[in-house]
Amino acid sequence: MELDQIEKLVKLLENSSLNELTIKDGDFKISMSRSTAGTAVQTEPAVQRTADKEDMTVNITSPIVGTFYSASGPLIPAYVRTGDKVHAGDTVCIIEAMKMMNEIQADFDCEILAVLVSNEQKVEYGQPLFRVRKL
Repeated sequence: MELDQIEKLVKLLENSSLNELTIKDGDFKISMSRSTAGTAVQTEPAVQRTADKEDMTVNITSPIVGTFYSASGPLIPAYVRTGDKVHAGDTVCIIEAMKMMNEIQADFDCEILAVLVSNEQKVEYGQPLFRVRKL
């Protein structure tokens, strides 16, 4: 990936409501996250998925079309953050659809590797919401 392409990605993140962005291009992987001090960029070789179920990373996806909420209210902390370990049945977010608040729960014990959508972002059916590692 060329430097000008990386600079464009940084500007994209800075001008959007996204908190994190990860892009893989062949053997190259770039991860960016927003912080109060600015945008951090980390590059590394893309990680290959292993067949070992214990080390497998997967996505938690949206089961419905709606609006993503990371917490149950504006002044309440998010259900999960990057690095959190959750158990099967724990609520990870809320998807509002047709004025109904639907709690989305983890189907298995896992560690949150990345939050892939921003609070109040519109999401589609099957859209990845979280990147997780099964525990």
